[in-house]
Amino acid sequence: MKKVECAVLAFLLTAGVVQAQIRHEIEIPDLKGYQTLKCDFHIHTVFSDGTVWPTVRVDEAYQEGLDAISLTEHIEYRPHQQDIRASHNRSFEIAEEAARRKNILLIRGSEITRSMPPGHANALFLTDADSLDRPDYRDAFEAAKRQNAFIFWNHPGWDAQQPDTTLWWDEHTELLEKGCMHGIEVFNVNYSPEAHQWCLDKKLTMLGNSDIHQPIQSNIHQQLQTGRTHRPMTLVFARERSVEGIREALLARRTAVYFDDTLVGEAVYLHELFENSLEIEEVERTEKKVTLQVFNHSDLIFHLKKTAHDPRLIYFREYTLWPHGLHTITIYLDGGISSGRMEFEVTNLWIAPNQALKYVYEI
Repeated sequence: MKKVECAVLAFLLTAGVVQAQIRHEIEIPDLKGYQTLKCDFHIHTVFSDGTVWPTVRVDEAYQEGLDAISLTEHIEYRPHQQDIRASHNRSFEIAEEAARRKNILLIRGSEITRSMPPGHANALFLTDADSLDRPDYRDAFEAAKRQNAFIFWNHPGWDAQQPDTTLWWDEHTELLEKGCMHGIEVFNVNYSPEAHQWCLDKKLTMLGNSDIHQPIQSNIHQQLQTGRTHRPMTLVFARERSVEGIREALLARRTAVYFDDTLVGEAVYLHELFENSLEIEEVERTEKKVTLQVFNHSDLIFHLKKTAHDPRLIYFREYTLWPHGLHTITIYLDGGISSGRMEFEVTNLWIAPNQALKYVYEI
């Protein structure tokens, strides 16, 4: 009897391990000439102020379908250092083998953690994180620059540092002009319209990250309570699935930010993501109407809203294309017309603050 119980227990434990390692692929289409990589470039472990071991972050990334992560430990803030004394490179070194086994691209990074200005910033593609441990923040940024790091400003609208307004300081202009700022987090806990506009105006890369500290399961529980179903991430449109491919794409500003059911990015990339997600077939045409079948192949949701159009073309006011759903849309033809332009905006694809992607479909 005891042997049977042990065998059952062993099976359940094994099943639990297998279940824990199941990967949920995120189905977002590639763009012409580019792979769409799902990335989180702002993550913490016990080697700064997080609560999990570095290899746990790799397992979480694998299970959630990410392609790349960076463990960006605080340089200046290490509340566990009484128990964990180590180089700023140590979390990367611990996670490196696990990432290789799981085919997760692991990028060496660190967070330069300073008061405002200039606030917090992440440096990616480092060769030595210890060199950023400098008293003057300018020296820390310069040390990252000498390693050809990609540097971005974290959560510019964070209440703890800018409680009333989200401002661009002279110190940020100095960092930008010295080549020590390449991007900004447009999303970290919340969307920042100011950061979005700065990226457009100053030609900076848009990023969205989780800034996760606790286990991802705890974070997901909190997200579900607020209607969020996945971790925020940066979509990187890379020529190849490699660390160097990601670096090239980030410097070229080929990204989009994905949070909740929303995508934020430049119109050229969001337009192609929208088109590549859909398969549209005309299944019926008469003198009075045209019927389309639209299949959304992706995990993305698209909320459509009719804009100014020829009133003789009668179609939905608002419509939602659900993930992996087949949708039938009927367009009525009035006033003797036989063709026209369906004009609408995709209200959850944001190309600028308060500006959704506009789209035209020829009937």
